[in-house]
Amino acid sequence: MKPVFLDRDGVISVFTPDDYIKTWEEFQFLPGAIEGLKKLNDAGFSIIVISNQAGVGKGVMTQAALNQITDKMLSVLKENGISILKIYYCPHTSEDNCACRKPKTGLFEMANRDFGPIDFSKAFFVGDSSIDIEAGESIGARTILVLSGRTGVREEIDGWKIKPNFVAKDLSEAADIIISGVNS
Repeated sequence: MKPVFLDRDGVISVFTPDDYIKTWEEFQFLPGAIEGLKKLNDAGFSIIVISNQAGVGKGVMTQAALNQITDKMLSVLKENGISILKIYYCPHTSEDNCACRKPKTGLFEMANRDFGPIDFSKAFFVGDSSIDIEAGESIGARTILVLSGRTGVREEIDGWKIKPNFVAKDLSEAADIIISGVNS
């Protein structure tokens, strides 16, 4: 298995600052997202989504609403010839201090239990925030920051203590980096 881990909001779908995607009507694929997912699938990668969804823990949305958004997203992706191996969500708030909320590695550990052993040093994690880059670094994956979500410009990473291995404008460009860097 050639795993690629992806955050959802800001990588696959539009990131909503100070809010959550609570319904399918609020969900929008980012430009380049479907194209990038298709490239990864066609190149033989297994796509695993790792996403914090604290809106559930905060009571802003229900688990059922999150499941409905996920089911519809997967349906659209399937129509485009794209398959996602599995999606792991952390529904907790930061105050819950759970083991699965990024930057902690619990969701990656779940994937390793389900599909492992995973050689994380050969895996990529694509995210849109310092938390994602920190999580990817913690598990030993190569990290790619996309500038399509929470982080909008390259200069924002100057103050981060952990820097991404690569920076891409969107998931399509990140897919090109992953595909070209498989053997490196």
